[in-house]
Amino acid sequence: MSLKIRLSRGGAKKRPFYRVVVADSRMPRDGRFIERLGTFDPLKARDAADRLVLDAEKAKAWMAKGAQPTDRVARLLDGLGVMKREARNNPQKAQPKKKAQERAAAAAAAGEAAAAAAGSEAGGSETTAEATA
Repeated sequence: MSLKIRLSRGGAKKRPFYRVVVADSRMPRDGRFIERLGTFDPLKARDAADRLVLDAEKAKAWMAKGAQPTDRVARLLDGLGVMKREARNNPQKAQPKKKAQERAAAAAAAGEAAAAAAGSEAGGSETTAEATA
């Protein structure tokens, strides 16, 4: 049985409130859980003391037993200093897709052609002015 430390949603519509629970990964998000570790209220200010109420010792004990925290819970545990989370960096995700790259290349080529045409017109008028002088 693979265990997850994850958030279980409660609260009203547009007013989320989460319980931090240990659950079997096959169970639904708001379904059956093994133990409740604490609560998380995202609507409260980031510096509010009761925004995240969590039993850190229980969390450490469950992680020692093999429970894996989800990404969001790992961020919360990192904020409390319970665990260290490695920073994620995917520079490829920020790259434009194939179509956008083609459009950018076409726009750059059109810009260069316009600049070259404007430069040749300006250069051509100087040479005619020199020829007449």
